[in-house]
Amino acid sequence: MSKQTYRVCLCFSRRFKLAVAEAPEEIKALFNQYSENGIMTDNHLHRFLIEVQKQEKATLEEAQAIVESLKHLAIFHRKGLNLEAFFKYLFGDNNPPLDLKLGAHHDMTAPLSHYFIHTGHNSYLTGNQLSSDCSDVPIINALKKGVRVIELDIWPNSDKDDVEVLHGRTLTTPVQLIKCLRSIKEHAFTASEFPVVITLEDHLTPDLQSKVSQMVTQTFGDTLFFPGSECLKEFPSPESLKKRIIISTKPPKEYLEAKEIKDKESDSQKGNAAPDEEAWGKEIHNLKGQIPADDKNELDEGDNDAEEDPGEGDQKLPQETAPEYKRLIAIPAGKPKGGLEECLKVDPDNVRRLSLSEQQLEDAAETHGKEIVRFTQRNILRVYPKGIRVNSSNYNPLIGWMHGAQMVAFNMQGYGRSLWMMQGMFRANGGCGFVKKPDFLLKSGPHGEVFDPKAKLPVQKTLKVKVYMGEGWYYDFHHTHFDAYSPPDFYVRVGIAGVPADSGMKKTKTLEDNWIPVWDEEFEFPLTVPELALLRIEVHEYDMSEKDDFGGQTCLPVRELREGIRAVPLHDRKGNKYNSVKLLVRVEFV
Repeated sequence: MSKQTYRVCLCFSRRFKLAVAEAPEEIKALFNQYSENGIMTDNHLHRFLIEVQKQEKATLEEAQAIVESLKHLAIFHRKGLNLEAFFKYLFGDNNPPLDLKLGAHHDMTAPLSHYFIHTGHNSYLTGNQLSSDCSDVPIINALKKGVRVIELDIWPNSDKDDVEVLHGRTLTTPVQLIKCLRSIKEHAFTASEFPVVITLEDHLTPDLQSKVSQMVTQTFGDTLFFPGSECLKEFPSPESLKKRIIISTKPPKEYLEAKEIKDKESDSQKGNAAPDEEAWGKEIHNLKGQIPADDKNELDEGDNDAEEDPGEGDQKLPQETAPEYKRLIAIPAGKPKGGLEECLKVDPDNVRRLSLSEQQLEDAAETHGKEIVRFTQRNILRVYPKGIRVNSSNYNPLIGWMHGAQMVAFNMQGYGRSLWMMQGMFRANGGCGFVKKPDFLLKSGPHGEVFDPKAKLPVQKTLKVKVYMGEGWYYDFHHTHFDAYSPPDFYVRVGIAGVPADSGMKKTKTLEDNWIPVWDEEFEFPLTVPELALLRIEVHEYDMSEKDDFGGQTCLPVRELREGIRAVPLHDRKGNKYNSVKLLVRVEFV
């Protein structure tokens, strides 16, 4: 590919010279520093891994293996790596920003309440919340991506003799519960061996509860976890629950009370939902939706108007509960009578799950931030999207995580910045769906004091990110995808999603007419809470007359970033990795 032609009209065409990926000047200088007579030997590479890549435990054998892996290239030199081969290694698939070989490496022996858990919302929906099909396919897709909490809304069928899964009082088409349960059984541990929690929104009569109990018991058999007693004093650990299925729901008699509370909440939540862009902007700073001017022209779609979730708790349920159904509930859920203080009370002899909408959490965080953190040290807090998100958009997950919420429930069937952040968080710990919460969210001081999410904190470290170059668009996109008349004009947005003090975005210059842009720009991000920070990278193609085109994105947990020069693969809007598109970046902590 030496030249490329673009037809401007019937009579004219434009020809552009196609660049070939070359090592940036800084890479050339490093090669000269760690080589001799133009050749980098095993020993040279070993020293480079330790000193530049900060892989302090790297062995000579690892360096030899890297050299060996490049022997198939025509550019390979028998004595070691020349500059071209060294550049191929740095910009290759074997030099990722996260250490994929580590797998699940966090301590997995603590109680479930000590982890952020990859959680789905209305996991059976294929699209929007009002009229899309219900299916087991999105459940399967979520499990394959490492989601560990699946939500099912269970209702009687039209004949009242079987159980279906659907979003109640909407136009969603139902799917049989048994089909969903069988798919969960088949795919639960495809991506991770750690437990799967099924949260049930129950709208059933006692006879159908008995039927559900039979279905669940027969489908999951010995993999189903039953608590040893009616009340758990402490949640078991993910390690002890490997390859187990856990049921979590409210005792059904609580639904009438929950319904009354929900109706009141829905009245206060009507109105315009904020666009997904806010997850990347200033939403957390004041816990209310305000879009920074810089983000108003971004790619995510806004939300539509609707009333609060019409499918939850709208029919009168009997006070009795089928006893065999009640025995299934390993993680009890529900809201105690009384106000917020009552909901957040910590019982030393009992643990439970509490659910709050994103709006409820934002409101509660204004006045009870520390109490929420204290509650989540022993109990599980689930946060779910407010009902006006009928197009299955999502909210800023950081508001939940910075208060210790374990189950930040997301609509997994869509896409957008919020979902990219969720995917980024759970790339940590080998993608197993459980991420150990930072110690500051778990510990109490000598006088019972806990982390204050509103406190001003000093900078712990500064993250330096240098964006050298990018490549791969030429292979993964049609040559007129970005511009019908010339090669693309790419720029990169780099930023941090984290606590308010750490969040922000920066941007490279736009490079015109180049499939292999070399930006060579460095950015610094002071971090007060690096444990919760996510590195966000997006590539856009500048368009003078229309909205800028999307060119790829990724989101990475800062606490697991490998220092040094890394090849960062980019993903499409839905989070699927492109075959070829990647950036060459350098990461340093100072």
